[in-house]
Amino acid sequence: MRRTTAWGAVAVVTLAIFSASCSAGSDSRNPGGTPAVASRPVSSAPTAEPSPPLIPTATPVEKVRDAFAGLQATLDDSCTPADCAYFLRRVFDELHRLDDAMKASEKGPNHFAEPIKLIKELDTQVGSDQSFENLKEHQDALIATRNKINTWMQGHPDDYR
Repeated sequence: MRRTTAWGAVAVVTLAIFSASCSAGSDSRNPGGTPAVASRPVSSAPTAEPSPPLIPTATPVEKVRDAFAGLQATLDDSCTPADCAYFLRRVFDELHRLDDAMKASEKGPNHFAEPIKLIKELDTQVGSDQSFENLKEHQDALIATRNKINTWMQGHPDDYR
C-alpha cells in the first residue's frame, strides 16, 4: 500500500508540473506557445549601497611604444571651442601615461631622462590644479612639452617600434 501511495504522489506532482507548463504556454500574452518566464519587476531605486569601483591591485604599466602612440594621437588635434577641455586633459593624461611607461621601462628612467625632465618641468608649472582653467592657462607649455617629447622620441625610433 505504501508503494502505491508513493507512486500516486509522483503522479500528482508530475501532473501538476505538466499542467503548469501547459497553462504557461497557452497564455494569451504569449501567443507563440513557448513557456512564459516569470520575471521580477526591475526597480529604478538603488539597492542598499552602490558597490565601490573595481580598482586593479597590480596594473601592468604600458610599454613606452603604446603610451607614445597615445601621445602621437593628439598631434593632429587642437584646442577648439567645442572640445578644448577634452583636448587639454587628454594631452596632459597622455604625457603622464608616457612618463609612467618610461619610468617603468626595462631601459630605465635614465634612458628617458630628457622627456621625464620635460614632464617634471610642466608639472612644476601646472601644479596640482588640473582644472580646465589651469590647463588652459598653461596650454602653451603643455603643447610645447608634447611637441618636444615627440621630437625626442622621433630621434629614438628603437624606443617605440
